[in-house]
Amino acid sequence: MNKVLLIDDDVELVGMFQEYLEQEGFEVSTAHDGETGAASALTGLYAIAILDVMMPRMNGLETLRRIRAVSRMPILMLTARGDDTDRIVGLELGADDYVTKPCTPRELTARIRAILRRTHAVADTGVGPLVVGQLSMWPEQRRAAWAGVPLDLTSTEFNLLEVLARNAGKPVSKNVLSEQGLGRPMARFDRNIDVHMSSLRHKLGTIADGRSCLQTVYRLGYQLIRE
Repeated sequence: MNKVLLIDDDVELVGMFQEYLEQEGFEVSTAHDGETGAASALTGLYAIAILDVMMPRMNGLETLRRIRAVSRMPILMLTARGDDTDRIVGLELGADDYVTKPCTPRELTARIRAILRRTHAVADTGVGPLVVGQLSMWPEQRRAAWAGVPLDLTSTEFNLLEVLARNAGKPVSKNVLSEQGLGRPMARFDRNIDVHMSSLRHKLGTIADGRSCLQTVYRLGYQLIRE
């Protein structure tokens, strides 16, 4: 759980992050281009990858696409301040969250811990799965299915869907989803939750009347409908 892969071509920045993370008890490896980073990420040795968008040989978005083709490991993107396009595209490609550069080692460490805490948390759900209509979730196994068919969810998508399932039939605000699903308060103008909800809609099935089981509730948030 404490093995971190840093993928960024800024050697000085990576060195600063590595030193701080190791002081905080993490085991850190580094890569300075996308191809090397993707190959390292796919070894299965790491709990999380930190991936910069702007890199030589293969940029961060293409690196993310290559990793996501075969792995659900948590991925935290590093994006340039104000670059909303890369941020949203990264989330759509399956990034779990992002940090805007420049950021402090402390902020990066807090975000890593929030993702890992949610990813590796063992829920006390008692016997049997969490079931809402055609949706079944096994939080302790990080596994979900719709009508018996396994769902291919990222770590953050699983977290958010679990929050919605535990509150099925009533709206959950974006602030609550961010706090409980991402482990952090929602920032102003943050599109993160909306992008993840859009992805979940495409992965989940519909209810009897043909509507998506995941509905937007105006000014209140999102709701998982009970059938």
